[in-house]
Amino acid sequence: MNDVSKSTPSRREFLSRSAAAAFGFSIVPRHVLGGLAFTAPSDEIGRAVIGVGGMGRGHLGYTGARTVAVCDVDKGHLKSALDSLDKGVKGFGDFREVLALPEVDVVHIATPPHWHGLISIAAAEAGKDIWCEKPMTRTIGEGRRVVESVQKHGRIFRINTWFRFKDNFYGFGSTVKPIKQIVDSGELGWPLKVTVGSTTGFDFKFFWSGKTDLTPQPIPAELDYDFWLGPAPDKPYHPHRVHQTFRGYWDYDGGGLGDMGMHYLDPVQYLLGKDDTSPVEIEVDAPQQDADAVSSWRRITMRYADGCEIILDGEGKSEGQPYIEGPKGKLYKGLRLEINGQEKVLKGLPEPATQEGDFYSCVRTRRRFALNESNGHRSCTLVNLGKIAVQLGRNLRYDPVKEEFIGDEEANRQIFQPMRGAWRV
Repeated sequence: MNDVSKSTPSRREFLSRSAAAAFGFSIVPRHVLGGLAFTAPSDEIGRAVIGVGGMGRGHLGYTGARTVAVCDVDKGHLKSALDSLDKGVKGFGDFREVLALPEVDVVHIATPPHWHGLISIAAAEAGKDIWCEKPMTRTIGEGRRVVESVQKHGRIFRINTWFRFKDNFYGFGSTVKPIKQIVDSGELGWPLKVTVGSTTGFDFKFFWSGKTDLTPQPIPAELDYDFWLGPAPDKPYHPHRVHQTFRGYWDYDGGGLGDMGMHYLDPVQYLLGKDDTSPVEIEVDAPQQDADAVSSWRRITMRYADGCEIILDGEGKSEGQPYIEGPKGKLYKGLRLEINGQEKVLKGLPEPATQEGDFYSCVRTRRRFALNESNGHRSCTLVNLGKIAVQLGRNLRYDPVKEEFIGDEEANRQIFQPMRGAWRV
């Protein structure tokens, strides 16, 4: 069995190792030579997975690269991952040690969301390409900083959701491609209203709710709870705060919306052609939220400047409603299309623009991945706008150019939230 390294560099030491990136030097992966993509048989892409609990274990099996390192603050998770891998894979408890390894070209970030922004930025500064779990970041401000860092250092970035370019789109019964063809045809008219909820095939998983009666518990010996918290507020340990059930607490995620939001909403953003903007109004109907624990909500409406709307139906009260509705037509689950009240089948529609859906091919060629830091930030912003409206319990107005709320300082304080200790984006 591989030994887990216990040597942890300080933040100062890690930043000094990344000085080349910080001063504008581009750290080119080993498999990119002279600006041209070339991968020799003996020069595979080296992958590290940071966070090897539930979601992270799945990342170990992705093809296209060789796992050379894994990292987790839970020694039990780390040992289990190492036991499943070939000998020679290195194990760490501190992600900064992983980023200092020259054999690591790509990092997969499968930690809870309150770490996504910090680790993505540090990885970009260290010259690594990035495959990040959803949601991309826990706050809008962290997302802005990730975009800046990834672009400054010329990295390839992807979010781990893929429905805009492959696979059946949950309960809809179809891939997104024919939906995009119908929307782009103009047959539905404009503006469009998209309803996302259980009646149109999407479950917001309200079982990811927090508890308000947590009694402090002893910290397990195998868990570095202080490091698990990282930038999050210092709160007493309870097992419901960590690992799979962390999603139920505002400090780490945003309940079912945080968990499933990017899966459901990124394709909507793509369908509506909103990859470079955000809604201007957010209306919410939700019970009062606890300051710590996330609970359910009834309805969230997001409205763009051109009148397009996304309706998040948390109560399942949209039975019989179309998935997409415009002034001229309606599109239901299963691609059932009505135009001017008559069922219709559209044939021979133009193909949507080709999307780069192979991440490791993009790493080799340096072409941007289909769901990258820019459009990923905008689709994650949909999630975070909804979270903020639910948490504050009121409607909001948003400026998608300045990326800030209009006339609401309390909401603007949610964009960049304080981080504990020395952690900063």
